[in-house]
Amino acid sequence: MLYTIIKALHIIFMVSYFAGIFYLVRIFVYYKDTDDFANEKRKILREQYTFMARRLWNIITVPAGIIMAVCGIIMIFLNFGLMKTPWFHLKLTFLIGLAAYHYWCWKKVKLMVSLNGEAITTSNLKLRQANEIATFILFLVVFTVILKSDVIEYWWQLITGFFVLVFLIMMTVKLVNRKKSKK
Repeated sequence: MLYTIIKALHIIFMVSYFAGIFYLVRIFVYYKDTDDFANEKRKILREQYTFMARRLWNIITVPAGIIMAVCGIIMIFLNFGLMKTPWFHLKLTFLIGLAAYHYWCWKKVKLMVSLNGEAITTSNLKLRQANEIATFILFLVVFTVILKSDVIEYWWQLITGFFVLVFLIMMTVKLVNRKKSKK
């Protein structure tokens, strides 16, 4: 019963963490979108976006990430057999990618705060594409956990499907960005 409760908490805080990460990178995009605004409007919006990003990071994303990780570690200790399963090693590999993405987000939040209203040099398209990275990681982790040992047997279908998904999402982002720039 304890394991199931910890697992439920892990899932709840995983959802909260990803909600924070998804919205955080959208805030980076919105901040970048202000590049062509009049000075006064740009200044006000950038102050607001910086405030929102800092609060989202410190109040939702990081605490949810910590609780998610602690619950995950507790689940490993309660069921150490997980460490012997190939699918779990694959999940941990994807979580290393998530940790790298988390670090990138943290650096961007720090950059926004230090810029004090100045422009982010990362292109709008790159920020929009970076916004999809958490989605890809979420897909990989969820499919790995749900499929478990089947993921090892059918790894090439999963990887092929993943790359098709990445391609479709990236093309959609480019298409939307192109339509937006024509307006």
